[in-house]
Amino acid sequence: MLYDLQGESNMSTIVGILYSAVKENSQRLQLITDGMTQEEVDYKGPHNNLNSTAQLIKHIMYVDLNWVYRMKRQPLPLSLKEQYGPMIDANNRLPMIDGMPLHTLLTDCEGVLDLLKDACIQLTDKDLDIVVNFGHENEKQATLRWGLWHMADHSRYHQAQINQLRKWYRDNSLSG
Repeated sequence: MLYDLQGESNMSTIVGILYSAVKENSQRLQLITDGMTQEEVDYKGPHNNLNSTAQLIKHIMYVDLNWVYRMKRQPLPLSLKEQYGPMIDANNRLPMIDGMPLHTLLTDCEGVLDLLKDACIQLTDKDLDIVVNFGHENEKQATLRWGLWHMADHSRYHQAQINQLRKWYRDNSLSG
């Protein structure tokens, strides 16, 4: 199997390469979560004090959705904030999610990826130089280029956590 980062034919070169990194990670997320039961999706680690796979996936989606709207240079619509958010709860933690089916989470991820694709089709490589605010209080700045790269990197980071949760869940199931 040949691995490569090639953009869509209707995207400029660099935008397409960065988009394909995000797309590949979205496909990888589906592979690493394949076969998870609802109990495993909601599992919060051996001491029940970590973010679950459901929380991590929802977080990845919300971060990506925010970047999509930064790329569009539009505020995130309130309806999407309510559907996908918030970023953090009152205790500065990822919001609690319990009982949300994996299929629903992954379908929502695909919807966000479709929105990203539409936004990337509109971008030129020169647009990647645009600087936008981000962070919980919009206290940081980054280029759209960095934002696209961050989406891929951020997803991989949390996928590693999901892989660790899966290992602990299997180990716990075998010893229990």
